[in-house]
Amino acid sequence: MGQGQLRGRLMRRFHWLLMAAWLPGAVWAQDGGAVIRIEAKRGEAATAEAAASWSAQFPDVVTFRVPGGWTAIGLGPQTPAEAAARLESLKAEGKIPADSFVAEPGSNVTLTAVAPTGDAPVAETPAEAPAAEVATDETAATDPAPAETPVPAPDAPNHYLRLEALPDRTDADGALERWRETFADAGLWQLPNDRFAVALGPLSEASATAWLAAFKSAGAAPRDAFLATGEELGTQVVAGAAPDLPAPPEAAAEMPPLDEVQRALRWAGFYDGKIDGKGGPKTEAAINAEILAERLSPDAGTAMQKLIERRSAWRSELGLSQLQDAHTGLSATVPMDKLAFDRNERALAIYGPKDGSGAALILFSQPGGQQDLLDLSGLVIALGWVPQPTRDVQPGSITLDGRNDTHIGHAEGQVRDGRAEGFVLIWPVSDAENQQRLAAELSDSFARFAPAANDAPVAAPAQPALPDMTPQPVEADAEAEAPAGN
Repeated sequence: MGQGQLRGRLMRRFHWLLMAAWLPGAVWAQDGGAVIRIEAKRGEAATAEAAASWSAQFPDVVTFRVPGGWTAIGLGPQTPAEAAARLESLKAEGKIPADSFVAEPGSNVTLTAVAPTGDAPVAETPAEAPAAEVATDETAATDPAPAETPVPAPDAPNHYLRLEALPDRTDADGALERWRETFADAGLWQLPNDRFAVALGPLSEASATAWLAAFKSAGAAPRDAFLATGEELGTQVVAGAAPDLPAPPEAAAEMPPLDEVQRALRWAGFYDGKIDGKGGPKTEAAINAEILAERLSPDAGTAMQKLIERRSAWRSELGLSQLQDAHTGLSATVPMDKLAFDRNERALAIYGPKDGSGAALILFSQPGGQQDLLDLSGLVIALGWVPQPTRDVQPGSITLDGRNDTHIGHAEGQVRDGRAEGFVLIWPVSDAENQQRLAAELSDSFARFAPAANDAPVAAPAQPALPDMTPQPVEADAEAEAPAGN
């Protein structure tokens, strides 16, 4: 472009901005330019209020009609390239909403300029109006407005989470396949500018806004994802489905105590940090992961309340109750509907399967320190309770996890108050989800309620004193002695 052309273009742009600034209600037809769309409102009063607020910050605010009975508020007009560069700059400065985007209304759309607040001339009202004119005005005020095409309710499901846009259909199909791993209901649209967009919807505007923020916080939606109406997306080329995403509450719910939240998140498998009741990156990430996984509410407080309720219902369903074992002096919340007392042996209290449940629980406690804890863990491994385990050994604690074709074993031990004590949970491999949840419950509730009845130390026997959990042929009477079914 030559300097003369550039100068002329800048002058036209300057005069255009002057018109927008000083001529309230000035209108012109679009000629292929672009605007930065920052907001949309329904109703004249709401539109006027929002437009006046934006005009206090920008000299080139315009309004224009969009499908569905809405009025869009934007900045412009300008070339698409200018709009794109300005959009990124204003977003980076935090001057416009994060979901603002560049729109090209088209040549058949009229833009109406909004005068900056305080600068617009105020029209004077005549002191007296002719009687005929007054009558005409009253008639206009009372006569019904011309019939219009029905439009959706203000918050009807017509908003989409626009996740990604690509210029090529083949690439877009690949992107849709990837996005459906996270959002199975996503669809593909061909935009008015012939690009392709992956989008999720339809949702009401309130739901779409809340869920987009939640998905961004969880890292499931890109930071530049934004909302778009069906009309703005263009033509659907691969059908999606309306996602089952509940509407947000009218007011954010109070967050339950964080220690309860952390326990519930650990039960759900999203948190492996300390139960300390303190917020931090791990707790926040776990909350976001729970919201993304269950999608029961985009509001964190509501989602955590529902999680705690689910945990409570699960505890009742599984028949959890408080076990107080006098032999070891230990207590824990356990599934006694699945367990039956078997026997005590030195520092061990053994609860085997009830009614063929395939579950077992071993509590252990004896005076000692780290070496005694390691000796006990060796016995647990030798007897096959935790097969081929991974070990997490820390000063004063040890954790074992392992499984075979029949059962999952989990053991936790610790040194406290001069004692080496802990538990082993054995659970059927076919019910891995409940095993993980029960291990968390045991860990949370494990405590001492009384002195141990037998403090005799355990020595590793020459022959296993307890049944081996590895699959092998057994006699009927030996099978009855086993702490868990194989």
